[in-house]
Amino acid sequence: MKEVYRLKRIGLARHECQRGQALTEFLVVALVLVPIFLLLPVIAKYQDISNATQLASRYVAFEAMARNDGTSAGWKPVAELANDVRMRFFANPNASIKTQEGTDDALAHQNLFWRDPQDKSLIKAINNDVSVSFGSTYGSDHSDAFSSADDGASFLNHGSLGLQARGIYTANVSVKLANLPSGLRFYEPFDQINLTIRRGTSVLIDPWAAKNAPQIEAKIAAAPTFFPVGGLAGVSSSVDAYVSIIDVLGGLSGPKLGRLDFWTDVVPTDRLRSR
Repeated sequence: MKEVYRLKRIGLARHECQRGQALTEFLVVALVLVPIFLLLPVIAKYQDISNATQLASRYVAFEAMARNDGTSAGWKPVAELANDVRMRFFANPNASIKTQEGTDDALAHQNLFWRDPQDKSLIKAINNDVSVSFGSTYGSDHSDAFSSADDGASFLNHGSLGLQARGIYTANVSVKLANLPSGLRFYEPFDQINLTIRRGTSVLIDPWAAKNAPQIEAKIAAAPTFFPVGGLAGVSSSVDAYVSIIDVLGGLSGPKLGRLDFWTDVVPTDRLRSR
């Protein structure tokens, strides 16, 4: 009986030790997992802001393709671009977008998902912390956006056709984020990281293409290097009149000097089908 009692006490002691070991393992694992669980929402917000910054940089780059110094509208002012970016990508997504009005730091204008554990905005001052810049030097003007490329090296006379070879246009958007609340070990080092998210988009805004045939004709007609007889277009009507005078049968016409429109391919109307 004594032997059985002794064995029972040994088994009970081992069981107590195992229970203590399990508790210790849980506490050790909790020290690692709990901070991760607390930081997961914050990391998700950082990723969402990063995605919005990338989309904003694309917006600035594609806006430059539609409005630049080669179009009738000209460059969109940088201040107006920055306001558009702040309203469209970093303000309250449910708020209406009003041209040239901008936004502010009022709670109604903030993205309510981008808030820290103390319910404060991760973007403290949107007009100061969200900025638009250009090129690898993060310049303040559209002219800083271009980086050299070899698009004009193989065609040295491109300038006579009104074609530009300025290289690649790069638009950047930067967002400065507020640090997380200090004093809690769980939030380290995000309480002093001073994080700034920067994203850029590069495009070619000077494509060597035309929107229609008349634009191609105008570029060629204005380039004496490629169309030297273009200057004779002014005398073409006079030549036609002279030819009609000496042509008694009326079947001759002038040589259409310097006129490109005479050689334009036109599809007959009876070959066209409307939809």
